[in-house]
Amino acid sequence: MEAYLGLFFSAFLAATLVPAYSEILFASLMAAGYDPLHLWLWASAGNTLGSAVNWVLGRYLLHFQDRRWFPFKEKNLQLAQKWFQKFGVWSLLLAWLPIGGDALTFIAGMMRVRFSLFLLLTAIGKATRYAVLLGALQVFM
Repeated sequence: MEAYLGLFFSAFLAATLVPAYSEILFASLMAAGYDPLHLWLWASAGNTLGSAVNWVLGRYLLHFQDRRWFPFKEKNLQLAQKWFQKFGVWSLLLAWLPIGGDALTFIAGMMRVRFSLFLLLTAIGKATRYAVLLGALQVFM
C-alpha cells in the first residue's frame, strides 16, 4: 500500500508547482510487479487532484502574480491562455502536457471554469496519459 500512496503523492506533486516526475516511479513499480490497474488508478487520481490545486490557485491567488514565489512564468500563462481561448474548456484534455499543461489548469481557475467540468476533463486527460504510459511499459517490459 505504501508504494501506491508514494505513487499517488509523486503524481500529485508532478501536477502542482513542485518539479517532480511520477513516470519514473510508475515504471519502477511496474517493473517490480505491482498491479498495473492499481498503478494507473493511483497515478491518475494523484495527478488529477494535483491539478485541482492549480485550479484553486488560479481561482483565488491571481492577484499575487507579480510576486517572485508565484508558480507560473508569464510566458507559460500566455501560452496556456492562448490554448484556452482557442479550444475553450476542451483544452483541459491536454493538461497532461509537460509544457503548458499545469498552466492550463491554473488558467481554468482564473477563467472560473465550473469545478466539476474541470475535474472531469482533466481526469480524462490525465488517465489517458497514464494509460498510454502503461501500454508503452507493457510493450517494452
